Amino acid sequence: MSEEDHSNRISVVRLALYLYPLGIGAVGINLFFLSLIFSWIGWPVMSPYLAMAGGVVLGYPFAYPFARHIRYLMDKADGLLD
Repeated sequence: MSEEDHSNRISVVRLALYLYPLGIGAVGINLFFLSLIFSWIGWPVMSPYLAMAGGVVLGYPFAYPFARHIRYLMDKADGLLD
């Protein structure tokens, strides 16, 4: 792969920003369902709005490792990792 092709790669940070909306939804749903499970031991159930706010806060930190994995798979497919 030439130096020019290497410079046109998408960065992990940009990939994570693209995946952030998915992270918001995934974290929000999981927080809500986790609160439903904890309601079995007497904890209050989280409102869907509070769960989505948690998704907004925690969506990017959870999207970043996934973006790193996607970047690894893209590099592997391009033959950069041999």
